[in-house]
Amino acid sequence: MESATLTSPRREPGPFARLRAVPERVWARSGFALLCLGAAIGYLVYPTYPNYDSAYSLIWGRELLDGALPSFDAYRTPTEHPLAVAFAAILSPLGNAAPRIWLGVTVLAFCVLVAGVYRLGRAAFTPWVGLIAALLVLSRLDYAFLAARGYIDVPYLAMVAWAAALETERPRRGGAVWVLLVLAGLLRPEAWLLLGAYWLWCRPSVKTTLIAAIAPAIWALTDLIATGDPLFSLRHTSSLANDLQRTKPASEAPSFAIHSLDGTLKWPVLLGALLGVGLALAFARRRAAVALALTASGLLTFGLIAAAGLSVIDRYLAVTALGLLVFAGFAIAGFTVLPRAHRARKPWIAAAIVVALGGAAFTATHLHPGYIDQELTTRRELRQELAKLVTTPAFALANRCGPVTVPNHKLIPDTRWVLHAGADEVLARSSLPDFGQREKGVQVFVTGATMLTNSTYGPFVPGSRDDARIQVPGPGLRLIDRSAHFLAYAAC
Repeated sequence: MESATLTSPRREPGPFARLRAVPERVWARSGFALLCLGAAIGYLVYPTYPNYDSAYSLIWGRELLDGALPSFDAYRTPTEHPLAVAFAAILSPLGNAAPRIWLGVTVLAFCVLVAGVYRLGRAAFTPWVGLIAALLVLSRLDYAFLAARGYIDVPYLAMVAWAAALETERPRRGGAVWVLLVLAGLLRPEAWLLLGAYWLWCRPSVKTTLIAAIAPAIWALTDLIATGDPLFSLRHTSSLANDLQRTKPASEAPSFAIHSLDGTLKWPVLLGALLGVGLALAFARRRAAVALALTASGLLTFGLIAAAGLSVIDRYLAVTALGLLVFAGFAIAGFTVLPRAHRARKPWIAAAIVVALGGAAFTATHLHPGYIDQELTTRRELRQELAKLVTTPAFALANRCGPVTVPNHKLIPDTRWVLHAGADEVLARSSLPDFGQREKGVQVFVTGATMLTNSTYGPFVPGSRDDARIQVPGPGLRLIDRSAHFLAYAAC
């Protein structure tokens, strides 16, 4: 007879143990796949159109494909970005599908940006820090909103985040880091500072000097060919900033920077990020070096832009905001860099729970997804309404008598794109001697109190100095068409 042996019952692993048992690459890739799926659904639900700057890039790309020089020097055009113009030229053969594909790329870039922030937090600290930082990017709707409107800032930030992540994983890596920074430098000149810093970090040589100079050289060459002035972008940006009252005295730059970062991150996350910077300096100084440099570079660039008298807007602090989100992630999950027996670990965990709960409560009570829904829906409807107005037979007939005029610069790129028109075929009445009062052709006006200050098409946004007569039909004009938000008058 066999003797029975007593054994302890086998304990099933708990849910947290099961989670830890899942390889990191599995949940990271699964999370990225879910993010891409959600972004694709949003892209299909909100068929929006590119913003003002990107709309001009598409126009310039089409001009290149038509064999003409891009109209960089047209009235109140934004600063050109060589890589964006080149990409738009590639999309131009697709016709009216080009704007939608442009937006699809920026939405995809948003997913790549989130992944890049995760990779940076993981490389600098731990996967948990990377995960929290990525979730914080997702919870800051500003980034998703920029992607949904086709801003080139999103692919730019994605390139910078991945360059920082790869450099953190292997210092002085070169190769892919150089490629990403050069491409970023062809999207935004702020990356030139990063190129210069990386050039110094990698020990200057003839090869690295030539690589670091690629982006500024191509930018200057593009300006030279298109306008005859290699410094056109710098001069034009400064002039436009003064015209649109976007400059700030250097003395106001610090307070404006704090206000802008608070607007993007919200004060609980901003405070958590500053706490995270202090904790990183105390417990992981060497590992935090690249993330700290990235954060500081954005602030330095912002200060230089303000000192140079260029446009000062909160989007220029987006790189700093990204770096701070990584440190906010470290404030919450940075205890994972400490040994389990470290005396600071348990107090840190307790404090992190309080911070995370407080931040979650603030976000839940201050999040307004309805605003995003309304903005994207309104932008789509207004763009479609404008396109319908300017493509009627009556509009085309009146257009034979003269150019199309619009109140100011706001309506120009969308009108030009729809009509496939040149810079001299769609004019702003704010640029004409008598504000278009006696202009022949067809004149478009916005109508309705809310439209006058609409952020996309409204001629009288806060700070506007345009004369009110740009919204007054001149003598001899007759109404030929109207819609809910636009009026079309004609004179021959």
